[in-house]
Amino acid sequence: MAFVLFDKMTLLDLSGFCEAVTWLRMLNAIDDVSWEFVANREFVTDDRGLTMQVRRVLPDLSAYDLLFVPGGLSTRQLRHDPEFIDWIRTANPVPYKASVCTGALILGAAGFLQGKRATTNASAYELLEPYCAEVAKERVVRDGNVFTGGGVSASIDLGLYFVESLAGPDIAKQAQEKLHYPYYRSQEAGPDDGSS
Repeated sequence: MAFVLFDKMTLLDLSGFCEAVTWLRMLNAIDDVSWEFVANREFVTDDRGLTMQVRRVLPDLSAYDLLFVPGGLSTRQLRHDPEFIDWIRTANPVPYKASVCTGALILGAAGFLQGKRATTNASAYELLEPYCAEVAKERVVRDGNVFTGGGVSASIDLGLYFVESLAGPDIAKQAQEKLHYPYYRSQEAGPDDGSS
């Protein structure tokens, strides 16, 4: 799994999803689960001032099985950055793509949302419209193998939904218990909060 980091990203977008999906390995739900943090520079500073060092700078993203992009105000500019978007496009053959919040703008600018339903932070619904077939005003959306989450805290729900989609509701429930997160409702039972 490749977790994309960039300057002025929102940390909870990244950490909520990452914490949930990495339980796939901790629970031995899927063989050979591994992940890397990737970025377009060695040092990345989030939107609250936390600086992180990244070991994988501008790797070819095509070898991963999941590409995850968090959000943050800087996505509004990054979606127009040709070098950054060309790098994200190297993930074209990646089987699963996911974003939380305005990370969907990056997936959209790379062309990964064409013909698909997707969601983002409510403040960016109009910005997402040109990139997808339908902007769904929902917390969690799956269209094929593309998963998108709404505002910041939706990252935990999206991560658990991804776990459930790959490993089933029992593993998702175990991960949910490990997170001490009472709000996720299994998608097997059907959404009751606007999720799909």
